[in-house]
Amino acid sequence: MALEKTSDGLDNYAFAVDGIDRFCELPENKNGSDHNSEDGDSNKLAYCVTDIPPWYLCIILGIQHYLTAFGGTIAIPLMLSQGLCLQHDGLTQSHLISTIFFVSGVCTLLQVTFGVRLPILQGGTFALLSPTMALLSMPEWTCPAWTQNASLVNTSSPEFIHVWQSRMQVLQGSIMVGSLFQVLVGFSGLIGLFMRFIGPLTIAPTISLIGLSLFDSAGMNAGHHWGISATTTCLIVIFSQYLRHIAIPFPTYSKAKKFHTTRIYIFQFLPVLLGITLSWLICYLLTIYNVLPSDPDKYGYLARTDIKGDVMGRAPWFRFPYPGQWGVPTVSLAGVLGILAGVISSMIESVGDYHACARLSGAPPPPRHAINRGIGIEGIGCLLAGAWGTGNGTTSYSENIGALGITKVGSRMVIVCTGFVMIIMGMFGKIGAIFTTIPTPVIGGMFLVMFGVIMAAGVSSLQYTDMNSSRNIFIFGFSMFTGLAIPNWITKNPTSIATGVVELDHVIQVLLTTSMFVGGFFGFLLDNTIPGTKRERGIIAWKKAHQNESDNTLESDDVYGLPFGINSCLSSLTWTKYVPFCPTPKVSRQNDTPCSLDSLDTKTESNKEIYHSWTPTQSKGSI
Repeated sequence: MALEKTSDGLDNYAFAVDGIDRFCELPENKNGSDHNSEDGDSNKLAYCVTDIPPWYLCIILGIQHYLTAFGGTIAIPLMLSQGLCLQHDGLTQSHLISTIFFVSGVCTLLQVTFGVRLPILQGGTFALLSPTMALLSMPEWTCPAWTQNASLVNTSSPEFIHVWQSRMQVLQGSIMVGSLFQVLVGFSGLIGLFMRFIGPLTIAPTISLIGLSLFDSAGMNAGHHWGISATTTCLIVIFSQYLRHIAIPFPTYSKAKKFHTTRIYIFQFLPVLLGITLSWLICYLLTIYNVLPSDPDKYGYLARTDIKGDVMGRAPWFRFPYPGQWGVPTVSLAGVLGILAGVISSMIESVGDYHACARLSGAPPPPRHAINRGIGIEGIGCLLAGAWGTGNGTTSYSENIGALGITKVGSRMVIVCTGFVMIIMGMFGKIGAIFTTIPTPVIGGMFLVMFGVIMAAGVSSLQYTDMNSSRNIFIFGFSMFTGLAIPNWITKNPTSIATGVVELDHVIQVLLTTSMFVGGFFGFLLDNTIPGTKRERGIIAWKKAHQNESDNTLESDDVYGLPFGINSCLSSLTWTKYVPFCPTPKVSRQNDTPCSLDSLDTKTESNKEIYHSWTPTQSKGSI
């Protein structure tokens, strides 16, 4: 079956919407409209950013966005459970999963309502996972040996509770303090200054090393049963790469057509969920027929599905997460500095996500005040995530931005529904408990795909640079190699850093064991000091893809203005033009400037590749 292509490069996989007879167009590109009528039809949205679809469609698409972010959302607490010594405490793992769903929903509502105001979903970020794991790998936070043995762990004992809660508390405090930097950068308008010095040769090693630094964790999880892990990996690859163009008929009902079938590209929507579910089912069948060993010391035992069978019974039906539920947060200077490296990476990618989201939802390019608010609200989201105790922060999800191009529904009301769905799911304890029973090898198989794609997404940033330049080859190669070599050596020689000041030793150790910091630091330093033209460095193409190049673009107050009448109140105040996150006073309409919209083409094309590969938000998001 031949596939139509939209002018923004996304495959036109229609999500059936019955009864819709009016469409709005995506912004045109810079060079005018030479598209034929077929391309013109494919370049239409069923609902634009400010439109409100029927309530039932909002709920359906809201649930789909929730499922799209599902893989990355549950992967983060499952990863953190190892550093927190919780791998044998399924009940607490379920509480962490419920908490991150709840906080992600709250942050999504804040972003759509008061932030950048685009239909962009918020969730956990892999950018903070690397520094948090580096902090937890320090000698003072290494898990006691007895916590690695399931038979020795009493999950209700005060000793065990103190072990994992003391680690969670230091993560909470470090994330909360580190997020204040993002709040400051966003609401002060400093994000523009940062972007001026950061280009592809800084981003590429930073993002790539997030995936590469987690190879050990992926291998350890997968190694508990390579057959199950390989099955999971193969299923996700088959669904996301080979079967994504195959539509499956589903029965539907409408007033006009009554009962009929609609073809939906389910494999492209939910490859991770389908792959995990099928592997999970295989493990269940192998467990009930006793194919897998019942001896905890034998290979393959962790592939059984009955290891955490009591979690479902012990988990409450309803549980309301609240700030400080794991105790009073503590602060580690080393942890704060490590978190800052992840926060900076997350901010840069979010700016690109805002432009891509605007392009796919029929909105004009986001003005500076909306970008500043968006970054500031993401900082507040990280602050809330730290306070609630997710062990992580929040950021924008690229996969859900790509879903806008597939469904042709760019309404932010759909994302509002997604936020409420995530909050509701986070309050049902049984739902979080279900996910904790996923066998470890299945999780390992998912990690093999996920972390590999993160690494590749980072390398894709090099497309903007001249990689025939020996300068660029040296910078990227040196940054990548040192980002692997230095943390590996420090990890194997933890006592080698001895300045005489314990706190300084901790700071240096966390920073030098965080691969993304080491690689990103050298990339930033060398790229900004070694002579090279802006075109050679990729700065020109990078800015064109990620920044709004036209200051004269008339932004829509309906899209980016503040809600609840706040915008109209501020418009009469002249001093608000000096506040970086406030809408500027409305100016008279100039000639249309489609060239400003073209600045998003490269980002949109990049998102096409990212979404079709089901990558996490290049530094942060989910498959």
